[in-house]
Amino acid sequence: MTDIQKAMALLITSFTKYASKEGDKETLNKEELKELLQNEFGDLLCKADDKAAIDRIFKDLDTNKSNSVDFSEFVSLICCLTQMCHDYFTSKK
Repeated sequence: MTDIQKAMALLITSFTKYASKEGDKETLNKEELKELLQNEFGDLLCKADDKAAIDRIFKDLDTNKSNSVDFSEFVSLICCLTQMCHDYFTSKK
């Protein structure tokens, strides 16, 4: 398995781990998203424990207004964070 395949598997596994905690196992509710952000991205997202920040992130991710975040909505967050990290690290060279 390549590094990219491992990273994709890790993203899928992490999403499933948190989505499986309550209710619908295919989506994250706000509490599950908060826990995922705090546990998996805590250092990267220094506002992961800020309720207002979590509310804004959840609202922005929930593009279909279902009051939950599905995997494709979650992936948009991953893409954004990856782009921000890429920009940060390439500007440091």
